[in-house]
Amino acid sequence: MSRDIIIGIDAGTSVIKSVAFTLAGEQIDMASVPNSYMTDPGGAATQSLARTWQDCATTLKALGEKLPDLATRVCAIAVTGQGDGTWLIDGQNDPVGDGWLWLDARAGTLASAFRKRDGDAQRFVITGTGLNACQQGVQLAYMKAHMPEQFARADCAFHCKDWLYLNLTGERATDPSEACFTFGDFRTRQYSDEVIAFLGLERERAMLAPICDGTVTTHGLSDVAAQQVGLPQGTPVTLGFVDVVCTALGGGGYLPGEDTGCTVVGTTGMHIRCKPAANIQLNPEERTGYVMVMPAPGQAANMQTNMAGTLNIDWVLGLARDVLAISGVEATQAELISHIERWMTDSPPGSLIYHPHISEAGERGPFIDHTARSSFIGLSTSHGFADLVRGAVEGLAMASRDCYLAMGPVPRNVTLTGGAARSDTLRGTMAGALGASVRQSTRGEAGAAGAAMMAAVANGVYADMTACLQDWVTPLLTELEAPDAALTQLYDDLYPDYVASRDALRPTWQSLAERRRTTS
Repeated sequence: MSRDIIIGIDAGTSVIKSVAFTLAGEQIDMASVPNSYMTDPGGAATQSLARTWQDCATTLKALGEKLPDLATRVCAIAVTGQGDGTWLIDGQNDPVGDGWLWLDARAGTLASAFRKRDGDAQRFVITGTGLNACQQGVQLAYMKAHMPEQFARADCAFHCKDWLYLNLTGERATDPSEACFTFGDFRTRQYSDEVIAFLGLERERAMLAPICDGTVTTHGLSDVAAQQVGLPQGTPVTLGFVDVVCTALGGGGYLPGEDTGCTVVGTTGMHIRCKPAANIQLNPEERTGYVMVMPAPGQAANMQTNMAGTLNIDWVLGLARDVLAISGVEATQAELISHIERWMTDSPPGSLIYHPHISEAGERGPFIDHTARSSFIGLSTSHGFADLVRGAVEGLAMASRDCYLAMGPVPRNVTLTGGAARSDTLRGTMAGALGASVRQSTRGEAGAAGAAMMAAVANGVYADMTACLQDWVTPLLTELEAPDAALTQLYDDLYPDYVASRDALRPTWQSLAERRRTTS
């Protein structure tokens, strides 16, 4: 049988999955396991490296059980995963403690101090990325200062997908997107000595993994990994770009020649505009957002990210679950989600303002403040649970508008991806808040697909990424849905109050954070 399957691995914050695609982009089957990470009140969010690899291997073996001929059909493997964070290994490629996730907030105060130093504006011009506690550069600097013994054992600093790539191939590498927004120049796609020096990590430069462009270079599946996952030794493995880039690629955010954006309505809210790197416009005064190179020559993505996306909806639904549990009624997340459309219909739009900063890591887009927290503005006795649900959804839509405006005019069209994008009322709310036509990518696993697309180009299935898009992406985009004019006008009127109330609350966030710090 011919080699006609590409496997895309996506190691996300919530789930690790392996997905089988045909060479033309049809999704065949997938296997997944829930991800597992630990948090504590001090802001730590960590994940076991050993377990993460075992979970990844489990999904590959499970996929092989679902597709018994997978070993004879697999053409290539590609891996992407959650971004930011710090996963340390020693000289023998063994873990040095648990990996720090993008949710880890311990370096927040240090990130704020870095942002106040002379030279941060120039660092921002080089990387295109605002400095925050999520990023490896700040986390390494924090570890160096506060965890010197553990830090001294480290020989290489990875991100999640880099660790999995090491286990798959035996090769140390990182991708251009994550390397450059953290330590490099998005124009050259190389590390920047100036950025590394600003972070005080000159002596640790050797800890940074070699940069590998997975659309050009692959490594073979190692003998050890082949035995663990049940696939042929030597199968080409592509190191994908960071998950948000792969999701934008697979989900319709990169459509050359079209004025489009892409919003990933996931655990975080990612808002993306792809354009030639030479056309990226930066705002050195605000110094927020990311610039990430795309897996296409000369292309980059301007991004703004609100830390908590669907986490806000999960939190509101959790309130309902807790109340029902008191009455002895057990409600699953799926059951509660099924009621969102009705709750949205039962609540008039714009009756509350909600700031969607529910993550304990604060906010990073379009402003950076690790003390940011959520709030409802305008509550009265006339409001009920349905209004809280609508408020949470509208808060996400307002955050999307906030993020796009930080990158310039809102694009004419926005592609929505992520499970929540299937909601009719959520899409309508997003369209109204943005004043843009929206559509949904029906690609179920956009991140894994984007990684697999890179493997398809690397292995000559397609001549370039533009050709690959025609089969893998365009057919899976729904028709554009125009915004409701009355809803757009309502949100146009509400948006200044959303921004003003947020700005007014910032001193309170910081005061509360200081109180938490001194009483913990």
